[in-house]
Amino acid sequence: MNLLKEFSLDDKCSYLDNTQQTTHYKVIDDCDALQCQELIERGYRRFGKMFFRPICANCNECKSIKIDVSNFKFSKSHRRVLKKAEFIKSYIQIPTMTQAHLALFEKYHLYMKEKKNWDHSKTNPQSYYSSFVNGHNGFGYEVLYYHEDKLIAVDLIDILEDGISSIYFYYDPEYMKYGLGKLSLLFQIKFAESQNKEWIYLGYYVKDCSSLSYKADYKPFLTLQGRPTEDEEFNWV
Repeated sequence: MNLLKEFSLDDKCSYLDNTQQTTHYKVIDDCDALQCQELIERGYRRFGKMFFRPICANCNECKSIKIDVSNFKFSKSHRRVLKKAEFIKSYIQIPTMTQAHLALFEKYHLYMKEKKNWDHSKTNPQSYYSSFVNGHNGFGYEVLYYHEDKLIAVDLIDILEDGISSIYFYYDPEYMKYGLGKLSLLFQIKFAESQNKEWIYLGYYVKDCSSLSYKADYKPFLTLQGRPTEDEEFNWV
């Protein structure tokens, strides 16, 4: 592992109001799929070359969660989402950055600022490239969703040895009635099944955060116990 730097930062919690968080960061050059999986299995997430996880001393609300693909059952509701969005086409490729990506990313975050009071600063091409294109190293991909020739959603994922790790998803609010967030996750599960992958690593589940609590609806799932280091065994229950 070519570790460029490692550090921790204290900041306002991204998920819970009136709470501080401490986040541990690792910046890794030329990380391969195996190294990425070892970190994801221990509760890290990846943005570009940066891996991070919360290490708050007095809080353990952020729980790494993964869906058990082989035992997941598509409900009638899930099938309705898939049926309703049959006209939407999807493509998997290595991550890219186009004007369509940047415009959609900006549109989505302006919408979330209005809907959920998210912090927002104008989309920066360098920041987008650093977070979602750089560092994919042959295992990072994007799933592009189109209505005819219009880009309406982008799902950033890592395809690892035993599963798919979700990185980030954004979409056109004009198409929200099609449940694109649900559609993207159901697509991940179907794709994982087709590739004989066991897990969908969904990042963090926080019970009292509306943007993350939905993850518990996708059963069966496991959560990571504790904060194991790279030298320690991990345990998902």
